[in-house]
Amino acid sequence: MGSERKEENQTELLRPPRSMPIAGAPPGTPEAPPCANWSCAPHDLVLLGFAHVPALRPLLAALFLAMFLLTLLGNALIVLLSALDPALRAPMYFFLRHLALLEICFSLDIVPRLLVTVLWPGRGVSAAGCALQLLLVLSCVTSECFLLTAMAWDRHVAICRPLRYGALVSPRLCHLLAATCWLAGVPVSLVFTVWLFSFPFCGPRGIRHFFCDIAPLLSLVCADTSVFEASVLAATVLVMIVPFCLIATSYGKILATVLRMPSATSRRKALSTCASHLMVVVLFYGTTGVIHLRPKASYSPESKQVVSLSYTLVTPMLNPLIYSLRNKEVKAALGRVCVQRRGTCTP
Repeated sequence: MGSERKEENQTELLRPPRSMPIAGAPPGTPEAPPCANWSCAPHDLVLLGFAHVPALRPLLAALFLAMFLLTLLGNALIVLLSALDPALRAPMYFFLRHLALLEICFSLDIVPRLLVTVLWPGRGVSAAGCALQLLLVLSCVTSECFLLTAMAWDRHVAICRPLRYGALVSPRLCHLLAATCWLAGVPVSLVFTVWLFSFPFCGPRGIRHFFCDIAPLLSLVCADTSVFEASVLAATVLVMIVPFCLIATSYGKILATVLRMPSATSRRKALSTCASHLMVVVLFYGTTGVIHLRPKASYSPESKQVVSLSYTLVTPMLNPLIYSLRNKEVKAALGRVCVQRRGTCTP
């Protein structure tokens, strides 16, 4: 009861000023609209992430910080190994390096604000800061969808058309695909961020989430958002479902090719090169799809926060572990780089 009352008091403090009678108006004049003092002159928003468990905030902050540091360390290690070791210059590791860079950018956008929200609840974030975070989130999610598709295509060519792999997957094409993946998310995120923040906001200033996302921000809009939601759904189909179908098609052809291989050793080796990427695809699409396919669904805010943690913290942290623990070449490269660095430091 005490924690519920404390949460209610905190939420009440975040509400906009109550409707006030118009100054100088005769008695009986209707009060000003509820959102007149807020939506017309935007104030700071307040992220209410994990406000329902105030006693766990110190523990959550320590856990999130540890996951954040592991994410930065693991992905930075992937970037350095693929850049320093000549054995990791294949296109597969080129795309893996870009995936690691993308996860670092994603984590830097989410986790620092999350730690501030957990450690100092009630601290506001400006509308411009919230819009910038949403812009980066949408851009990173879109770029990751396309990058995972490019990685699936690379595996498809390597297994299904190995004799033409060097000619089809050229360094120039790899750089072009990587640049396209990075830039593809910018127009999509820019359009929907500007569109969403052009709506009038009213009601409480509190966002029941730990970062600025479409679903929690939609709950603050006091206007008809049906066209916006339909557009978000259409964009989600193009950005997430179409790449996922392409990935599924690639792996269907890979499986058909592997089953035709005469040697069990060849089948096992071919599948092992795809297992890590397939695990990452399942983790990413299994969590982002739940949130972004239904932006205003009837999920509770608490369940949305848990699902969002999966693809904002857990998946970026697990990606380097999945690729390094299941990949002998990555582990061998780590050993070679460590030996070289130890040799250069030895007098």
